[in-house]
Amino acid sequence: MPLASYERWSLKKTSLLSKQSQRSGNGAAMGLVPDEAKVLPPPGIVNRSSVWLGFIGWSAAMIQNAINHRPALRAGVHRQVLFSTVGWFIGYHLTKYENYVYAKLDRDMNEYIRLHPEDFAKKEPKTFAEIVEPFHPVR
Repeated sequence: MPLASYERWSLKKTSLLSKQSQRSGNGAAMGLVPDEAKVLPPPGIVNRSSVWLGFIGWSAAMIQNAINHRPALRAGVHRQVLFSTVGWFIGYHLTKYENYVYAKLDRDMNEYIRLHPEDFAKKEPKTFAEIVEPFHPVR
């Protein structure tokens, strides 16, 4: 049975992740994610965390303007841009970390499945008729 697109991608990225971790030793790095996460593809620039935290940053600038009794949209446009950019940056790097954590979990799960095949035996595929109960109309 051919693997679905996501399953192939998951296996590919987890195998790359495990190869990198074997080469790098402990994998500790100075940044948010370890060195073994460098083999993963970067997340898209526009992702839900970046958009959400960018909006939160912009909203923080708006709230600060409102608290200080300044026009909300027109005052401190430079702060609005700065806050939203910082939020976008943080969201991007949180997404990178999230991708690393999920790739690591996928790697560990696939390794467990590979080492314990008796726990994950293939089942016979059922037809739709075997799953659905027979229909008896009540009149």
